[in-house]
Amino acid sequence: MTDKPAKPAARKATETLSAEPFAMPTMPSMPNVEVPAAVREMAEKSVAQAKDAYEKMKSAAEEATDVLEDTYETTRKGVVTLNMKAIDTVKANSDATFAFARDLLAVKSLSEAIELQTAFTRKAFEAMTAQAKEFQELASKLAAESSAPMKDAFQKAGKDFQKASSDLQKVA
Repeated sequence: MTDKPAKPAARKATETLSAEPFAMPTMPSMPNVEVPAAVREMAEKSVAQAKDAYEKMKSAAEEATDVLEDTYETTRKGVVTLNMKAIDTVKANSDATFAFARDLLAVKSLSEAIELQTAFTRKAFEAMTAQAKEFQELASKLAAESSAPMKDAFQKAGKDFQKASSDLQKVA
């Protein structure tokens, strides 16, 4: 190899590298450019619209969460009521069946047993009819109460959508 002197640019690069091997290279400074007022105004308007849209979305998400929580709590209470009614029904039916069995063991004749069986069957059918009606009423009430928050939310969302649509038409 020959010992030629290095070119000035290469010499400067090796000097920089040897002086600080891990230093970041410096970028040439950017000239100060002034942004036109119309561009600045448009950017500010876009940022304001984005903030407004974010706030609306955040508000809508919070409202949706509240609606879901209300619906869940209403449904939970309704299901607990239905379960308690089912337990009461099972207890009443079991008590009636045990009473029938006790009475059946005390009969003295076949005709008395048939009469007791007929009366028990009639009472059991009447009780079952009344219980089914009560369950149907409770289930209908649960369905109506559970769907009410969602129904209200959809109606509000529809009104908000119509308002936003009319606002957009006014702007355009």
